[in-house]
Amino acid sequence: MNRKKLGVLGGMGPAATSLFFEKVIENTEASKDQEHIDMVILNHATIPDRTRAILENHKEPFLEAVQKDFKIFELAEVDHISIPCNTSHYFYDEMQAMTSIPIINMIEETVKFIREKFGQTAKVGILATDGTVNTGIYQDECHKYNMKALVPNVQNQEKIMQTIYDFKANKPVDVRGFEQIIEKMIHQEKCDCVILGCTELSCIEIAAHLRPYAVDAMQVLVNESIILSGKEIKKEEVVPNFE
Repeated sequence: MNRKKLGVLGGMGPAATSLFFEKVIENTEASKDQEHIDMVILNHATIPDRTRAILENHKEPFLEAVQKDFKIFELAEVDHISIPCNTSHYFYDEMQAMTSIPIINMIEETVKFIREKFGQTAKVGILATDGTVNTGIYQDECHKYNMKALVPNVQNQEKIMQTIYDFKANKPVDVRGFEQIIEKMIHQEKCDCVILGCTELSCIEIAAHLRPYAVDAMQVLVNESIILSGKEIKKEEVVPNFE
């Protein structure tokens, strides 16, 4: 396969973008600098909050911001665009309509992976922002494959949002509280797996015994980005890799 250039629309948030970049490097089969993937990374940290844009039905500022980024990618002649932000994919169709460059669909690829790994009757827990959960983008994608989707109760969803925004603000994160939500969904709610459906959640180190059940949407995006860029995956991981 011919080598291709990858565009990364980042900044949502910056730490998640940094982790995405690191994961692409770590997971690309390469023995020298020249065998790695050429990337154009836009760390557009000032993009309006995605969850707020959805919940307040005020999408125009967000779409206007990313449209300018797509023009930069077109000038840079990238072949594919990765957006390491789950919530932004609510606007996937509108974003794709802005550019002829294929945008990798993080939501679709994650659910396809789950179907292949856990089967078409899998019950899937969704751990994500209020914006992602309320729009139902993961639930709808699961239902396309006849899989069941479960979202946390109100109290646990509030804890997840607190976890996400604490991480963004560089405040102490209640990792154990987050792990307890995963444990409840796996052991009490009988989910086969849970989706880490926010890139901030991908940055949090969780206990080893929970990793086999946690499908990291960011890692799925990393894998697909590598493949579409004409390279081979060194090690295919879809759970957080902190070893």
